[in-house]
Amino acid sequence: MTTVESAGKLSSAGAGIFDREHTVAKAGFNRWLVPPAALCIHLCIGMAYGFSVFWLPLSRAIGITQSKACPDMSLWQELFTTTCDWKVASLGWMYTLFFVLLGVSAAIWGGWLERAGPRKAGAVAACCWGGGLLIGAFGVYVHQLWIMWLGAGVIGGVGLGLGYISPVSTLIKWFPDRRGMATGMAIMGFGGGAMIGAPLANLLINYFKTPNSVGVWETFVTMGVIYFVFMMIGAFAYRVTPAGWQPEGWTPPSEKKSMITEHHVHLDNAHKTPQFWFIWWVLCLNVSAGIGVIGMASPMLQEIFAGKLIGHPELTFGQLSVEQKAAIAAIAAGFAGLLSLFNIGGRFFWASMSDLMGRKNTYYTFFLLGIALYALAPTFAAMGSKLLFVLGFGIILSMYGGGFATVPAYLADMFGTQFVGAIHGRLLTAWSTAGIIGPVVVNYIREFQLAAGVPRDQLYNTTMYILCAMLIAGIICNYLIKPVDPKWNMSEEEVARLQAASAKTEAGIQHGSFGIGKGGLDVWAALFWAFVGVPLAWGVWKTLESAVKIF
Repeated sequence: MTTVESAGKLSSAGAGIFDREHTVAKAGFNRWLVPPAALCIHLCIGMAYGFSVFWLPLSRAIGITQSKACPDMSLWQELFTTTCDWKVASLGWMYTLFFVLLGVSAAIWGGWLERAGPRKAGAVAACCWGGGLLIGAFGVYVHQLWIMWLGAGVIGGVGLGLGYISPVSTLIKWFPDRRGMATGMAIMGFGGGAMIGAPLANLLINYFKTPNSVGVWETFVTMGVIYFVFMMIGAFAYRVTPAGWQPEGWTPPSEKKSMITEHHVHLDNAHKTPQFWFIWWVLCLNVSAGIGVIGMASPMLQEIFAGKLIGHPELTFGQLSVEQKAAIAAIAAGFAGLLSLFNIGGRFFWASMSDLMGRKNTYYTFFLLGIALYALAPTFAAMGSKLLFVLGFGIILSMYGGGFATVPAYLADMFGTQFVGAIHGRLLTAWSTAGIIGPVVVNYIREFQLAAGVPRDQLYNTTMYILCAMLIAGIICNYLIKPVDPKWNMSEEEVARLQAASAKTEAGIQHGSFGIGKGGLDVWAALFWAFVGVPLAWGVWKTLESAVKIF
């Protein structure tokens, strides 16, 4: 028995079932079981992107068949009213709560996650996300908007943050040979969660609705329970690497790459480096551009193409009848779903490509290709080409998702893997900022253009050029990213002490596979992948079924 195996047995003895020590992998473990565990969590919390499916039913929760509006009601009064229906704009603040709380909670508890391990963090995330939906259901039932915001928005938002970052450092350590691909496999689930959750929510709403209920609170309860179970399965399936582990037969590349460090920067020092803040702005600018489009995808397609979507190219948006507007709204929902498909595909594709291209070159690609596509979008619209317009924004959204999936590997290249999960958590405050900047830029410019009398099919032209300017700023920030100054690097002794402390052993850190190789698709791995793959395939099918109506 090796020293590490002995130390591992001693450290796990007496450890609680949620403690990190209890999750250290033993000989014979297959590392390919870890990505589907991460997907179990990310596919659940990814429903945050699909919450708009609840807005219209909730806007008539009291009136049932039509909204019982109170036009002069302020937002403060709306939080507590029990006699008036909520406005869609007020419900939309849930998105801001989601992404602000996601970034803030990831930053606050990222360091705790590194110490506690992914299983405990995943379990807490399951309680917050599932429990938040249950509290939100109660808020809908008693018609108190503040309770729904508190439950689904605030408590659920904390669950988003912890669930989002829980697998990052674990996967990077399991796949040192394929850092980008590993994080892409997990984080792609967040982009695809809405593809499963949105059609599921629609099915449940239609099943539960009655003459006295729009079916939303019952749907919240059902989905909260389902998500809690799936996320707990993922949390219990997590395993962490033994200290000093590396894949069997793999050695760190002898060819040194200037942009990939062999050292580690302590969590307390990472934010003191210019590299952290340049990467922060790179992520913020890339996400700001993409998230603004996501929030307006449906109305954008409707207003630009209008009658062209239903075989009446002569009709502008204002000339459509109520029935025709309902028809193109259904088609535009397919567009939003298709963007989700590109979002999830891009997370895996671009993160894997970054292993070949390098992280810096991958972000150069995002910005340069993004500038070209945003600049061409008004031309595609003027041409009346739905195919080029949809494909262009699909590629843009693939790079939006790819930016999220690539950034953990970018951080590992810059700061090492010892604290990458916690550093990533702090970096996600860029997402919180982008969640405010992007929608504000797109929405307010649209309102300004509309008030100025700009035709609806040209409302977004100025916005596209402003987004181009944001991406140019991103290129500059990416260019300024250089290797971290060696003065910030931890010594080998500091790293060894930290790794030994996390394993609760004073034994010297050995390097090897410890009976855990590169793994492969054995029976258990195949079954676990099928467990997450079947619902994902169903979501893709439902998305394509709706999206085909665009053309």
